[in-house]
Amino acid sequence: MENPLRSHYQEELREAGCDEAGRGCYAGPVFAAAVVLPAGFFHPLLNDSKQVSVENRNELRTYIEANALAWSVARVDQDEIDRINILKASFKAMHLALDQLKLRPQLLLIDGNRFTKYKRVPHRCIVKGDSLFASIAAASILAKTWRDQYMQGLHQEFPYYRWDSNKGYGTKDHRDAIEKFGICKYHRKSFNILPNAPEQEVLDL
Repeated sequence: MENPLRSHYQEELREAGCDEAGRGCYAGPVFAAAVVLPAGFFHPLLNDSKQVSVENRNELRTYIEANALAWSVARVDQDEIDRINILKASFKAMHLALDQLKLRPQLLLIDGNRFTKYKRVPHRCIVKGDSLFASIAAASILAKTWRDQYMQGLHQEFPYYRWDSNKGYGTKDHRDAIEKFGICKYHRKSFNILPNAPEQEVLDL
């Protein structure tokens, strides 16, 4: 089956695809990745990370990290998300990832419809770009797999929230645990997930 992803937006400039993971989560950082792919890059499983199984995402992560011309991953933690808001934090994570690239991109392909300009590099915002362009899909895979791995680590500290399975999203088991145990230092307080909770219910173990 032919992969529907386009390899490049254009041919003249070196492109980096950018995407984030964890924007809608109740807890933990937002992660972002930036990826520069070589001409002709292809993997039959590559797609928007939400459309790819966990096993295939992990396989893709290894392949992308081995075969991309350049890649990087960065995060902005929950405290800063609370200070500057999740949209600005997502853009900041993308900027941090771009700062770390070993190759300087000449055009940025951004998943979504908004972005804060990065230095003097032109960008294109592409709605559902992670299902259209290989570099954005690759960035979505890296951001998602790195974030999931990070949340597995936080699960060891606060196992009753079941972050090993829900990764910080507002699933029923996560909401039930918040109702029973309150929120912890990794929760995003600005998301008002416990709007009536007194401050002392915040766990900081």
